[in-house]
Amino acid sequence: MALIECVPNFSEGREPATVDAIAEAMRVEGVYQLDRHMDADHNRSVITLAGSRDALIEAVLRGIGKAAELIDLTRHCGVHPRLGATDVVPFVPIEDVALDECVQMARAVGAQVWQRYRIPVYLYEAAATRPERARLENIRRGQFEGLRYEIATDPARLPDFGEPRLHPTAGATVIGARKFLVAYNIFLATGDLEIARKIARTVRFSSGGLPCVKAIGVLVRGLAQVSMNLTDTDQTPITRVFDVVNREAARYGVGVASSEIIGLVPQKALDEATAPLLKIENFNPSMILENRLAAALACRRLKST
Repeated sequence: MALIECVPNFSEGREPATVDAIAEAMRVEGVYQLDRHMDADHNRSVITLAGSRDALIEAVLRGIGKAAELIDLTRHCGVHPRLGATDVVPFVPIEDVALDECVQMARAVGAQVWQRYRIPVYLYEAAATRPERARLENIRRGQFEGLRYEIATDPARLPDFGEPRLHPTAGATVIGARKFLVAYNIFLATGDLEIARKIARTVRFSSGGLPCVKAIGVLVRGLAQVSMNLTDTDQTPITRVFDVVNREAARYGVGVASSEIIGLVPQKALDEATAPLLKIENFNPSMILENRLAAALACRRLKST
């Protein structure tokens, strides 16, 4: 059976009722909701879905519509960059499906988002129609506030679907297809944000750092955090990232307080033996993608008997 993962990111991390309503809207037969993560400082929620092509498309479209009803970006603030109420929607091949098929899904959803909700859409990663849009950070430059003006005046900022204007409260949505990504954050034992920013510049690939690492420095829970996306843990393992951040932190006279995984992580990227070495908060085997998926499939089989 072809199985695709989708990890929509919503610009709400402080109102559980809002996230509950979005998750409920995405309850579609054939789609498994594997994980949900809310963060008040980032003011962002990540919901991990897996399912078949058509069911997953419908679930995501319903979630985007509900987020547009409930989230107003003109009132939104948080440390994480964002363009839209539904900020980014990546499709990821898991089993018996090619990345190109996920590209087609991303483009199909993008067209429907504009048609149904009048929210402009940008395509990124493997689905990008322009080379510079393969990188999410290029599309999200200036965030919601900056893009409101640039979309109407700069041809380079025209959306892939829709007119050159943002939805007044839901902004724009970025949709794409990519390989599995690990969202990984490291908390430093300091509240000095500048140290986190310096370490982020050291480790991120665009500044000459580690391959397949994107990083920013932010302040979360009163601690400086190096917030990262690891786009290929085969090339740059999580342990390598932790070691480099730990070494750089020591250069500034601080330690690593803890780290966290946002969403799920594939078995090959992390195991139970490795987790304590990385000081991962509240680690348990259910954070492994394969374990969570197996549990969901087993639950479905029980319900069908």
